Amino acid sequence: MDGSSFIFRAFYAIPQTMRGPDGTLTNAVRGFMDNLARQITDRRPRRVAVTTDEDWRPDWRVELIPSYKEHRTAEPIPPALIPQMPIIMDCLAAVGLDAVGLEGYEAEDIIASIASRVSPPIEILSGDRDLFSLVRGRDVIVLYPEKGGLATVDEAEIERRYSIPGRAYSDFAILRGDPSDGLPGLAGVGAKKAADLVRRYGSIGAMLEAGIFRAADADYLEKAQRVVAPVTDLKIEMPRGRRDRWPDDPTRVQDLGARYGIASSFERLINALQSMPALTNA
Repeated sequence: MDGSSFIFRAFYAIPQTMRGPDGTLTNAVRGFMDNLARQITDRRPRRVAVTTDEDWRPDWRVELIPSYKEHRTAEPIPPALIPQMPIIMDCLAAVGLDAVGLEGYEAEDIIASIASRVSPPIEILSGDRDLFSLVRGRDVIVLYPEKGGLATVDEAEIERRYSIPGRAYSDFAILRGDPSDGLPGLAGVGAKKAADLVRRYGSIGAMLEAGIFRAADADYLEKAQRVVAPVTDLKIEMPRGRRDRWPDDPTRVQDLGARYGIASSFERLINALQSMPALTNA
């Protein structure tokens, strides 16, 4: 689960009138925990991990593409959300859920690095379209939040939406541009032309080898490839994804539940975890 993405969604979805007994705002805490419990119940994973943005706008990406996610400088973390972030991390730790992040990288990089080291099937719960580039048939899919609920984005769905294979999504976005990521794209290249180029050449690398772009565009494309594609080889400690028992620290769960008035959210999350399918040798 792209934790940072869904924490933000919970903050804006749940009224800010929701507070603990001591007056602490808990709307994001409750919303995130309840949503996580719901997704575990619905999807029944054998293992689960939450990933975090330890850097909302990594310097190394901005150095390559200065406009990268520039909107994040104008729209920082809402002040009312900041004190809820450590509460959420405390709650996850008390339950025993792995939360994984790495300084200088975004949640998408953590997800991509985990996905590169585990066997399918893999389900990625995220609102970040950059992760579409990880989709492989039905083995690796993205559960993408939309107005009607979660869309199951597999290879066939990417082909339906964009007329490209899933692994080409990053190249497609780079060529077309993506305002949500601050990617300018190439002048005169919209979605249709970007898809045509991807289908014809297969990748931006092949396009650059063919020399079909002017120098300024080629320079942008070379840099954008390093910026957009999620990093898949980070040296992170792999999450276990489950525990022999849930919760990991019952006393801490009880204390946090009483302090913040979130005992019912803990109960839902723990029940969901306890109902996860057993591991098999398959």
